[in-house]
Amino acid sequence: MFKGKLIKLRSYKESDTETVLKLIEEEGIRSNLSPTAIFPYSYASEKSFIDMSMKMPEGHTYNFAIESLESGEYIGGCGINKYLNRERIAEIGIFIANEHQGKGYGKDSLITLCNFIFDEINARKVMLSYFSFNSKAGNLYKKIGFKEEGIHREEIFRHGKYYDRIYMGLFKSEFIKD
Repeated sequence: MFKGKLIKLRSYKESDTETVLKLIEEEGIRSNLSPTAIFPYSYASEKSFIDMSMKMPEGHTYNFAIESLESGEYIGGCGINKYLNRERIAEIGIFIANEHQGKGYGKDSLITLCNFIFDEINARKVMLSYFSFNSKAGNLYKKIGFKEEGIHREEIFRHGKYYDRIYMGLFKSEFIKD
């Protein structure tokens, strides 16, 4: 478990399955998680993800449940989706439930995750991407020091039109922890 100011990053529990599934199905959450078609998640697939997440991580891929320190409530998830050993680069993802957005949980979760990546895994760079229709995410990433590294133009098809996918990176020396 790793604590921030507002949240803790903890292991997933079996009891998280239904809550995770409910939050991912909220308006706007699932469409931000994957570049593939936004087919609804099933209970079985979410349970499989949680079962896999509860096992000892293989290599440097980790999935964390985000829990509010104040309420003890599951409010989102984050993790290292891919790690390049030779280059020491971690590719991450994060989501926060709609009702908890705009309250500092996303920023605190991202800072806590990056602290873990830089200080425990010894990565030298963190990478992520977001879709251009999710400008709130891009603004958050910039607040902690992420820099835009590239744009794949009109790569994502959502809501009847094409959107850009923006790639960002962060070195430890650029990391803003406040």
